[in-house]
Amino acid sequence: MTKTIFITGASSGIGKATAKFFHEKGWNVIATMRNPEKETELTQLKNVTLLPLDVTDFEQIRSVVAEATSLGKVDVVLNNAGYGTVGALEGTTDQQIEQVINTNLLGVIKLTKEFIPHFRKNKEGVFITISSIGGLVAYPFFSLYHATKWAIEGWTESLAFELGQLGIQVKTVQPGPTKTDFVGRSLVVPEHPAYDEFFEGFKKMFFSDEVINGLEPPETVSEVIYEAATDGKNRLRYVVGAAANNEYNRRLELGAEIFHQEWDTVFFGK
Repeated sequence: MTKTIFITGASSGIGKATAKFFHEKGWNVIATMRNPEKETELTQLKNVTLLPLDVTDFEQIRSVVAEATSLGKVDVVLNNAGYGTVGALEGTTDQQIEQVINTNLLGVIKLTKEFIPHFRKNKEGVFITISSIGGLVAYPFFSLYHATKWAIEGWTESLAFELGQLGIQVKTVQPGPTKTDFVGRSLVVPEHPAYDEFFEGFKKMFFSDEVINGLEPPETVSEVIYEAATDGKNRLRYVVGAAANNEYNRRLELGAEIFHQEWDTVFFGK
């Protein structure tokens, strides 16, 4: 029987690449996005269904999950929709704080909760959430983004215990820097004059041409998502790419304090 994956944030980047990847593997794909009427590529693919979904609209989550499950059995749910801020916390607005938490955390939790009865009834299913290497290590000026991704890691680890007893797998995927249009479409840069000097130095390093040109393609992440969806393993985390694995392993090896001190020196010359 052909399997089905439900994907949030499928209009671009990792979400769109993954929709195409699973389609090529013969899966049915339910690809959701805020404005499916603007999508032109996925509409041309057989067995790909587009549905409108803004993960911050919690009433819409309920109706879309009901519609998706009415189409047949859903085997995998991929929580991919994401939003970020990079900049000094002091420069953020209340609206920006709420937006990143609603999108990256509350939307993921509420969508997952709506799908649990469907998986429980079927006695199987896989929840995969796109976390980030930023859910395992931390850097300056990403405090809100890290808050949501570290929360996802703890939430997922706990949820895996309770749903595992029901035959449901819960997994996270941690991409490193990935070549998507995340910076252009989904990144807010709050500013505050007290941090201008530090922030300029940070941007020159973090968003340099060398860094941007060395990013992993989204298809690399899609391959790992497929592995997580199909390997049948009770494995919680899938770190993607050499950069992400190196950073995570360094943090584990050095410990949080020394890792922090090293990056303090790199970023701020301390």
